[in-house]
Amino acid sequence: MPRSKQFCEEETLKKAVELFWEKGFHATSMQDLVSHLGINRASLYDTYGGKEQLFDKAFAQYRESAGSWLEALFREETSVKLGFKKLFATAIEEATTDSCRKGCFVVNTTTELIPGHTKIERVLLEHKDYVEKLFSSYVQQGIDSGEIPKSKNANELGLMLYTLYNGIRVVSKVDTNQKKLQKVADAGLSILD
Repeated sequence: MPRSKQFCEEETLKKAVELFWEKGFHATSMQDLVSHLGINRASLYDTYGGKEQLFDKAFAQYRESAGSWLEALFREETSVKLGFKKLFATAIEEATTDSCRKGCFVVNTTTELIPGHTKIERVLLEHKDYVEKLFSSYVQQGIDSGEIPKSKNANELGLMLYTLYNGIRVVSKVDTNQKKLQKVADAGLSILD
């Protein structure tokens, strides 16, 4: 008779996200996972298949959660300029108050595992396309409503804002000066005027 699991897979996955996000894939050992997740090695292998498979599931959960949050922000904030301002302000606030300076899990994974990891590169490209499209569609919403000048190109602005957003997430790992980061964000967002 198979033994029942003595842990919640969803909670364990959340803990795995935290650990991989803070330490990265390579710096996280199996013993780190066993200790942090509070489950034994055999259960970890039986449930997730190993470190790489657990990382893949944790990374997918993070991307899904971040994507849902972004979609909700853009859906709820009808002012496109204010929506982007909130997005950047939230990123800056998170970056400057996080004592671990985790940054963004997607950005961290990109810089740690690319080049050299074809499967993750494919996942990252899909995620990049998805977020760029969200940004571009949101800009187009602003153009359509007249909030952003009709002369602007939604795809170009979406790409630029996506790049700026990720750049700020990287820079904030070494420079947590909130005022300086906000000035950079404000300068970039002025392109919507």
